[in-house]
Amino acid sequence: MDFFSDHKSQIEKYLTKSQIITLQLLIWLLQVQKEVRIERLASCLPIPILYESRRKKIQRFLASSSLSLSLFWFPIIKSIVEQEFKRSNPLILVLDRTQWSDKNVFMISVMWRKRALPIYWLILSKKGSSNIREQIALIRPVLKLFSHYDVVILGDREFHGVELSYWLKEKNKKAKNPIYFAFREKGNIYIKRSSKNEVKLKDLKLTPGVKILYKNLKVTKQKGFGKFNILVYKKRDYRHHQAKENWFILTNLDSANEVIKLYKKRAGIEAMFRDYKSGGYNLEGSKANLIRLTNLILLIAIAYTSASLEGKSFKNQGHQKYITRLTEAQRKYRRHSDFRIGLYGQNWIIAWNFCFNLVEKLMIINRHKSNYYQQGLKVLSAIS
Repeated sequence: MDFFSDHKSQIEKYLTKSQIITLQLLIWLLQVQKEVRIERLASCLPIPILYESRRKKIQRFLASSSLSLSLFWFPIIKSIVEQEFKRSNPLILVLDRTQWSDKNVFMISVMWRKRALPIYWLILSKKGSSNIREQIALIRPVLKLFSHYDVVILGDREFHGVELSYWLKEKNKKAKNPIYFAFREKGNIYIKRSSKNEVKLKDLKLTPGVKILYKNLKVTKQKGFGKFNILVYKKRDYRHHQAKENWFILTNLDSANEVIKLYKKRAGIEAMFRDYKSGGYNLEGSKANLIRLTNLILLIAIAYTSASLEGKSFKNQGHQKYITRLTEAQRKYRRHSDFRIGLYGQNWIIAWNFCFNLVEKLMIINRHKSNYYQQGLKVLSAIS
């Protein structure tokens, strides 16, 4: 699939012809260089002008108001989600935050094939955790964007307490489709079971391997937040691996097994952040200001999403064996994600185009392998 062809009308609606070409060049550079520093992008940008002019051109582009997330990106990611997810299946949305140096990125993503696709993000003008105002500012536009889907929102212990859960519970009462949530809690949260005294979650006696879902509990000593369900779970020790911490999850879901199954999917956004940073695009190397950083992340979101979708397409067409190592039968986890397969596939195409003359000479020398070369050329033609 071709990202720019698939979303041509939306891209042309907000960007000039010059901006579209600049965007294509920058996405291409991201996939090849795996680097978001403006200085590095400028040094490789294939436009025959002075280096300083190339650097300023990138800076101007990244400061453009045309790259608005709500106007430019939302329709694109909405179209992708509607293509990838049936209306009958709930969207699993994950909240997470990553921080380096003085940069603090707060993001909501949708879980997709053991990874996550970025939907919306904010750059927090501070270090440390987000507050309820920032959390609502991140979630509200996404709930509106996908109001035609059931959604499940997951978050780690940064989102502990009841304020965000209460806000979502109230939103759910007025929503067209159900809004579910599951947030990891800290052990110092109080709960009250029936007429018993209040007790801290960490003081509950748990049996390893046993999941208990307490329903309609008063959570926290603060009044006015209503009641919630709380899942408590202590993992079994396995061989020499001891469970690190107990799970306390505040939710409005009614099945303990479903809460555990859904919450485990949170790992997908952590894998996505690794791909964004040292495992992929080296986002932590960026020193851009707030506006440019927001739009640099937009470029990464486009590059990451398009590579992931292409990787899925390559696998479905049976071309993976030409791009990466296949996953062995006895291997528990797949060797490469869709993102990696898509990224390597794109780089293979780029290398073929760049080194065509040399490869052609090699194929002439090794004529006895022409059948294998022809098969590979068919794959290159199919994925180009």
